[in-house]
Amino acid sequence: MKIIEALRARVPWQRPPQVAVLRLEGVIAPRLRRGAISLSSHAAAIEKAFALKGLAAVALVVNSPGGTPVQAALLFRRIRQLAAEKAVPVFAFAEDVAASGGYWLLLAGDEIYSEEASILGSIGVISASFGFAEMIGRLGIDRRVHTAGDKKSLLDPFLPEQEGDVERLALLQRNIHEIFQEEVKRRRAGKIDAADESLFSGEILTGRMAVAHGLADGIGELRGVMRARYGEKVRLRPVTPERRRWPRLPRLPLFGGQSLFPVTDLIDWLEARLLWARFGL
Repeated sequence: MKIIEALRARVPWQRPPQVAVLRLEGVIAPRLRRGAISLSSHAAAIEKAFALKGLAAVALVVNSPGGTPVQAALLFRRIRQLAAEKAVPVFAFAEDVAASGGYWLLLAGDEIYSEEASILGSIGVISASFGFAEMIGRLGIDRRVHTAGDKKSLLDPFLPEQEGDVERLALLQRNIHEIFQEEVKRRRAGKIDAADESLFSGEILTGRMAVAHGLADGIGELRGVMRARYGEKVRLRPVTPERRRWPRLPRLPLFGGQSLFPVTDLIDWLEARLLWARFGL
C-alpha cells in the first residue's frame, strides 16, 4: 500500500473535467408530435446529464424556432431545479436559431453564448390560424356548435371571426407575454436594460446584437468555450434522449390501406416548416 501511495504522490492522477452536452433541437411541442422537444421527450436525458460522475458543468445546445410556452417553461424549470440540487453550472449555446420559446430554453443557462449570425430573441407571443367560414358555405355545409358557457368556443375556424373572441385571445397573449418578460428580466438581471421595451417587442436579433443588448454573454461555440473554461483536457459527454417507439396505427381504406403516419407526419412537417421559415431557414 505504501508503494502505491508513493507512486500516486509522484504521478498525480486526476480525472479530466466532464461536461454533459444536451441538445435541444426542433420545435417545442407536446411529445405526441414526432421529433418535437418536450419535457416528456427529454426528462430522462436531462436527469442523466446531471447524474454523470465528475460533472463540472452541463452544456445546452439549442436550435429551436420556438413552440408552446408551457413546454418551454417546463424544460427550463426542470433544468434549473437540477442545477440547483447538484450545484452545477449550466452553459447555453445558440446555434442557427434560439428564438421565442427557443430563447426561453437558453435562459436555463447561467451563461449564454451564440455565433455572431445566430438568430435570438423574438420575445413575444404569436397565434396563427385559418378561417374557412366562406368555403364551407359555398360547399353547402352547415356548421353547428352548441356550448354550455358563452365563452366555451374561441375563434372557431369554420365560423366568422368575432371581435369578442379576438379580444379574449389578445388578453391571453398579453398574459403569456408578461410571464415570458418576467423570466427574461429575472434571469438576465443586471445584464439587460429592463426598461428597454424594444427587447420585448418580438424583434429578432443576431448573436452580435444579442450580446450588445445583454441577451447573451458572448460569442462562442461549445468546444471553444468549454476548453477555455475547463482546460484542453475537458471531456464533452453527449447525452441524447431515447427515441420513442410509435405504435402501429390501423390501416384505413380511406388512405388506400396505408398507415395514418404519412398524413400526420406531413401535417407536423408543414407546421414545423412554417416556424423555421419565419427565420429564413
